[in-house]
Amino acid sequence: MATRRSLALTTLTMGAALLLHGGVAFAQAGETVKIAFIDPQSGPFANIGQNILRTFQLAAERSSAKTGVKYEVTAFDNKASPQETLNVLKAAIDQGYRYVAQGNGSGAAAALIDAINNHNERNPGKELVYFNYAAVDPELTNAKCSFWHFRFDADTSMKMEAMVTAMTEDPTVKKVYVIGQNYAHGQQVAQYTKEIIKRKAPNVQVVGDELHPIGQVKDFAPYIAKIKQSGADTVVTGNWGQDLSLLIKAAKDAGLDAKWYTYYAGAQGTPTAIGNALSGKITTMYGSYSNLPGDYTAFRDAFKAKYKQDFSTSTVLHVFAVLDAAIAKAKSTDPVKVARAMEGLTVRSYAGEVTMRAADHQLQQPLFFATWQKTDAKNPYNVEDTGNTFALTKMYPSYVSSTPTSCQMKRPS
Repeated sequence: MATRRSLALTTLTMGAALLLHGGVAFAQAGETVKIAFIDPQSGPFANIGQNILRTFQLAAERSSAKTGVKYEVTAFDNKASPQETLNVLKAAIDQGYRYVAQGNGSGAAAALIDAINNHNERNPGKELVYFNYAAVDPELTNAKCSFWHFRFDADTSMKMEAMVTAMTEDPTVKKVYVIGQNYAHGQQVAQYTKEIIKRKAPNVQVVGDELHPIGQVKDFAPYIAKIKQSGADTVVTGNWGQDLSLLIKAAKDAGLDAKWYTYYAGAQGTPTAIGNALSGKITTMYGSYSNLPGDYTAFRDAFKAKYKQDFSTSTVLHVFAVLDAAIAKAKSTDPVKVARAMEGLTVRSYAGEVTMRAADHQLQQPLFFATWQKTDAKNPYNVEDTGNTFALTKMYPSYVSSTPTSCQMKRPS
């Protein structure tokens, strides 16, 4: 006789198979799901926000064709500001949006969680659900966890668990300098780097720890001078966008001979800033890499063909993999029913099986440690036409990076 677990797995497998073959037996074909994309479309991080908006729009187009549910994604420019995030959230609510997506900035993410919690409590029947594809402050799924918030990227503690594991496998890493943006994300990167190195790699010395204003520094030469003076052989940074591109440019100009352990060196614009320098020195720990085969490659090539720029934020594909399956499971596009269906859901995404952990709504997923190098036969994708690419060094299964949660989830009755 089949056990409850085997029956559940069989049901999940059958549902996934129907979904993957374009079956809309459980989905509400013909209904429209409107997603308000709240992220910078102007200011120093506009290029990142605009690239990810296009990623959402192409992913929505492809999911619409597959499921029969019509997805619409519209940008609301928050200028990377928590206060402006609240202003545009109100505009989105007034226009009838029930789904919100955001990822650039944990400060904006925290503001969204609080505002959506308040809105949903006061407006039963008009609830909003928040898809967080990149804001990685661990507190968002711990102390600030919310039934209405789902994170599709690995948080800082998860990435750092895998990153320090990679350091322990590299005997050349002996002295680490941590530099980051002075807001929640940068502060958390610094905290977890030091904590996890102390626990996992006690022979590695942290020789510097510095934060700088986010989106304001135009010349990072003084910061690079401090790194050189420290004797660091490795730099760890959670910087993204302009703040990472300019930091690496300053390192190149100063001839800094160090390895770089990053989260976002593959994001829009940064590969161009790296160019032909630092081959074998720049690494990323992320949910994908340039030459990941299968569904990732198919989307990567379609994106490049349509927009004439590189696709770099693969966690958006996790959003739609889980959302498609949840709508099919719920037999509804109602946000409350879809949110309940997402809890604990395991689906096949571009990187294999991923699970939306019910306890805190943190996606459990494999991570890929990749290194910047010249393109070759095995790694042919030419990132931002630089002649270089990110090649896989090692894949870390989800259990390597999975971290416990302190979330005390309050669910609607």
